[in-house]
Amino acid sequence: MAGAIASRMSFSSLKRKQPKTFTVRIVTMDAEMEFSCEVKWKGKDLFDLVCRTLGLRETWFFGLQYTIKDTVAWLKMDKKVLDHDVPTEEPVTFHFLAKFYPENAEEELVQEITQHLFFLQVKKQILDEKIYCPPEASVLLASYAVQAKYGDYDPNVHKRGFLAQEELLPKRVINLYQMTPEMWEERITAWYAEHRGRARDEAEMEYLKIAQDLEMYGVNYFAIRNKKGTELLLGVDALGLHIYDPDNRLTPKISFPWNEIRNISYSDKEFTIKPLDKKIDVFKFNSSKLRVNKLILQLCIGNHDLFMRRRKADSLEVQQMKAQAREEKARKQMERQRLAREKQMREEAERTRDELERRLMQLKEEATMANEALMRSEETADLLAEKAQITEEEAKLLAQKAAEAEQEMQRIKATAIRTEEEKRLMEQKVLEAEMLALKMAEESERRAKEAEQLKQDLQEARESERRAKQKLLEITSKSSYTAMNSSTTPLPTDLPSFNLINESLSFDFKDTDMKRLSMEIEKEKVEYMEKSKHLQEQLNELKTEIEALKLKERETALDILHNENTSRGSSKHNTIKKLTLQSTKSRVAFFEEL
Repeated sequence: MAGAIASRMSFSSLKRKQPKTFTVRIVTMDAEMEFSCEVKWKGKDLFDLVCRTLGLRETWFFGLQYTIKDTVAWLKMDKKVLDHDVPTEEPVTFHFLAKFYPENAEEELVQEITQHLFFLQVKKQILDEKIYCPPEASVLLASYAVQAKYGDYDPNVHKRGFLAQEELLPKRVINLYQMTPEMWEERITAWYAEHRGRARDEAEMEYLKIAQDLEMYGVNYFAIRNKKGTELLLGVDALGLHIYDPDNRLTPKISFPWNEIRNISYSDKEFTIKPLDKKIDVFKFNSSKLRVNKLILQLCIGNHDLFMRRRKADSLEVQQMKAQAREEKARKQMERQRLAREKQMREEAERTRDELERRLMQLKEEATMANEALMRSEETADLLAEKAQITEEEAKLLAQKAAEAEQEMQRIKATAIRTEEEKRLMEQKVLEAEMLALKMAEESERRAKEAEQLKQDLQEARESERRAKQKLLEITSKSSYTAMNSSTTPLPTDLPSFNLINESLSFDFKDTDMKRLSMEIEKEKVEYMEKSKHLQEQLNELKTEIEALKLKERETALDILHNENTSRGSSKHNTIKKLTLQSTKSRVAFFEEL
């Protein structure tokens, strides 16, 4: 009896010690989170918790990925988390990633968080070279990535070298050209400067719109063999199933859109595809592992469901999300326009202030120069007046001496000289006195003229002094008028301080607002077409510009294939369109004969 009780107690204690929760680490493209999960939770419980935490509603694109024996796997929604082949060590790590890709990112991705997660994932795939991107497109995508991170280009802030630590281009592109990091940065910055005015979400969407046209975007590749044992690649994406040559992942040899496929199944390593047309035989292929078949089936089912959903009317939830997104986009656009206007007003006010300050400084300099000129004029007038006074006194003195000489001459003439010698001497003295008197008269006349000239110079100096005083008075009156205007028109005090804590934002979307918004959207479409044409021209210019710096021997097989496709005018969409023009039966037969 005692032994039975003891054994029950031991079993109860073990049961109590068994943990009821476990720790899970979720890694997104830009963050890590940890959750405490219950042992009984299924994949959907954990997935819903992550989506709620992120505020994500477009859940159908995403999944929780983990790796088992070098093979990628996705958490199943209807299966317990711990029943998957996940590592037993805690925390159990899952990667929250996009599992399915949209056909048209702009139309299908509604939430900003969805767009952002796709942007980060696609950007990483391009940089890791899981998606092939030609060099010129890599530079353009890099410029949008910089716009999304740094906002509008400002030469005073974004100086040379500000992208030195950024990873923006695939290493393949960098190694392909004889270009320094500074040369790459210069070309990226040139395009970055053209993206002014784009918000982060707009720049990220432009990135995705360009990336979705890349041949390897959204394609999951799997090694397969057909009935003849030929090694091929199966590509699964949003449009359908594609068959590739193992050496060419860019251009499919055969394509089967989802609307041509009726049923997909597998048995062990053999995969079976049943076309929609029941008259056409099924076609089969083999994969390397059973686990890979499971993954292929998951991706086929999910992509097929989304393919069919896109071709139906949106569900009520999606309609509500799109309506909210449109309203939010309109609100943000109106807010950006308001901020742009206020920024323009601030800049104009600052320019006006700078111009007034510059004008005031100019007037101050003119006043200083006029004051200095006045002081010089006054000094010159004083010197001229002093010189004129001295010259006048010298003239009076010379006149007095001339009068004395004249008196002496008259006195000498009146004196009677008796002897001839005295007479001769007297005549000589008279001659000398006359000559001296003549010289004194000439000197007196010259001095008088000089005094007259000095009087005129003095008069002109005083007139110049009068004009300088008048100009100084005018400048002084202008300065006071400018100061009065500046004080009466201060900078606007209601300019935005970007503090929205106490600001209530309210927008009423009336019919007139929506009509105006529709007109703006139509205008944007026209502008987008023009920009697209301009963009293609820029891409061609850049390609031509850097072609001379290319190291041909470093070209990869994908570079050569892309150049061949470009020279033929082939693109992702028109290649698939051409392939699907053939009948399903002929394509199935072609696959069997590969």
